[in-house]
Formats: sequence, C-alpha cells, structure tokens
Amino acid sequence: MNTEPIRFDTKIAVLLRADLEPWQRLNVTSFLVSGLGAQLPEVIGEAYEDADGVPYLPMFRQPVMVFEATKETLKTAHARALSRALPRAVFTSDLFSTGNDRDNRAAVRAVPTADLDLAGLAVYGPKSAVDKVVKGARMHP
Repeated sequence: MNTEPIRFDTKIAVLLRADLEPWQRLNVTSFLVSGLGAQLPEVIGEAYEDADGVPYLPMFRQPVMVFEATKETLKTAHARALSRALPRAVFTSDLFSTGNDRDNRAAVRAVPTADLDLAGLAVYGPKSAVDKVVKGARMHP
C-alpha cells in the first residue's frame, strides 16, 4: 500500500461574501461546488465502500478551501477568474429568492457580468492561478 503524501498541483476554492448568514454560507457553498463536480470530472475521486461492502458516491479527490471576502474582494476575485479563464461557478444574491434551477439560471442571465451581486464564487485550476484569484480573501473561520 502506498503511504506517500498526495500532493495536488490544482486547487478548489470557494469564496463567500463575509456578510452572509450561516445558513446562506452552507447553501451557497453546496450549490457552488456542485457546479464544479458536474463539469469537471477530473476533480471527482473514486466511489467509496465501507467494510461491509456498502457503496457510497464518489466525492472530490482533493480538499475544498473555503474563504470569506468583502463584496469588493469577491468582485475582484470574479474578474481575476474570468481574466484567467478558470472554471468557475457563481451564486448571486438573487438566487436566495428563487426555488429551482430554471429560475436560478434566469436570474443570473438577467444581469450583466459587471452588475452581478455575488454572494459566492467557486473556482478550480492550477494552484498558483487560484491563489491569485483568492488574494485578499481570508480562510473561512
């Protein structure tokens, strides 16, 4: 059995707006990472199985780093992710008042990029590029 530490040259990061309520932070995080997993199969590991042979769904193959940021820092991070063409998912404040995927997509589509009221952002890519995107944010407490 290989016991060498596993190192990743990529990073998964979630940035949350610092003024969100606790339930909102959890909701936004779960929605954002689902977008990454759906479009980037390389971030998903293998299925799990317990000692009795009961199977479980696969999850991310690497840690998800969660940060918090001011509204301004989040906007800057979004611009950095766009300029680096990194895979990303957004959650806007409008999505707190919708109840399904169709309405969520319509709410985002209705707002120009520069005017998005971001509540959260998930980004994936080379570690150095993601570090540059999240610069100015701090680890979520």
